[in-house]
Amino acid sequence: MSGGGLRVMIVEDEAFIALELECLLEEAGYVPVGVAARSGEAIALARDLAPDIALVDIHLADGPTGVAVAQALSARPGTTVLFTTANAKRVPPDFAGAVGIIAKPYSERVIRAALAYVAGRYHGGVPAEVPDGVVLAPAP
Repeated sequence: MSGGGLRVMIVEDEAFIALELECLLEEAGYVPVGVAARSGEAIALARDLAPDIALVDIHLADGPTGVAVAQALSARPGTTVLFTTANAKRVPPDFAGAVGIIAKPYSERVIRAALAYVAGRYHGGVPAEVPDGVVLAPAP
């Protein structure tokens, strides 16, 4: 399975998890373009790097600011946001513009399947089934 070179930004304040995600992305054929641990850093990085996909944790180094990050990033044309969180209850009913939630703890298989789904649905890839372990945002 190949990520088709899609550019993925990681918004995660736990360095080990971010590093693990970077490795997983590279192995799956995606291009990790940056890691941010704070909301301001994430928004600035997205402006500079224009990622195709952003994996966003809810609780960052500056507090539960992932929702604001998702709103800012999903407002950018071409950026698709997925939450990666153990705090799914903190996601607002409209998902703050994100297309889904990957619940922590997650497996490598779930991350790969979620990215394949997003690539197919939003970035012109081959459509894939909605993977187990991913909650999709309600249809608008």
